Amino acid sequence: MKSLLALIHARNLEFVRDRSALGWSLMFPLMLIIGFGVAFSDTDRPEYKLGVLGAPAYLAPLQQTRYLQLIPYEDEALARSKVGRHQLDLLLTEGGYVVNPDSVKGYLAERIVLGVVGPLASTQEQGQAVRYIDWLMPGIIGMNMMFSGLYGVGYVIIRYRKNGVLKRYQATPMKPWIFILSQICSRMLMMMATATLVFVACSWMFSIAIVGSLLLLLITALLGALALVSVGLLVACRTRSEEFGNGVLNLIAWPMMFLSGVWFSLEGTAEWIQSLARLLPLSHLNAASRAIIIDGAGVATLWPHWLALAAISVVAIAIGAKGFRWN
Repeated sequence: MKSLLALIHARNLEFVRDRSALGWSLMFPLMLIIGFGVAFSDTDRPEYKLGVLGAPAYLAPLQQTRYLQLIPYEDEALARSKVGRHQLDLLLTEGGYVVNPDSVKGYLAERIVLGVVGPLASTQEQGQAVRYIDWLMPGIIGMNMMFSGLYGVGYVIIRYRKNGVLKRYQATPMKPWIFILSQICSRMLMMMATATLVFVACSWMFSIAIVGSLLLLLITALLGALALVSVGLLVACRTRSEEFGNGVLNLIAWPMMFLSGVWFSLEGTAEWIQSLARLLPLSHLNAASRAIIIDGAGVATLWPHWLALAAISVVAIAIGAKGFRWN
């Protein structure tokens, strides 16, 4: 019995002294609860999504109606396609509204609008509904790329530094930029290979139709992989402690996963949450991938996401390379 108690005591001390494990055991559930609590604390969350084209004269009473979310659109073709795919319940125009006759929520939203503002001219827009798996798959693949990029570069370099591997590299004629470039290229190759395998397998198993260009999807994935690897390099450039580095990587990865629309859309969240999400590379990777796969988006739609991913990559690599130390 004494030996059993001694081992229990020793293991408890080991856990308490491991600041990373102890801190994460406390912080992770708190972060999840607080994050979801803040994001979805509004008891009057909208139940119906209504797109708005222009400035309809009848809009004012609808703005005062609870449970209606009014989303402005400038591109009529895009808005109509969202109605057809059941991503918008109704589209309000200056001349009336557009509804999908096959949408249950569209029918209910139509009843509410007509009850509030009176008779309006209607137009129908039909299309194939977007399944949740169609929407979810790009987010899951993006999340997998995020963890692979952050930990596959960040944690590995920190471990190399702690174990003295980097010090041995320093004794060779190898330049730091060669080592950094090798880590980036190697990890990106692995990320693209695994992402491709998962993408092909899921597309086959769930009969997911790719509306857009595979070439544009490849460019998006490459830019996303580079941005995520760059963030991992930025964390690892000077960090010496595995515990500290792991904590920083967790602090980056988990909030990014929940703020980048992996599992659910952020359209119903507060504006400041959406603004914060636009600063994260995974948000742009997911948004661009979904735009290609679901909407068939072209370069005109994708270039802002590409520019954001490229900018994150350049800044993170520049700072990481400049601050990199062998020991």
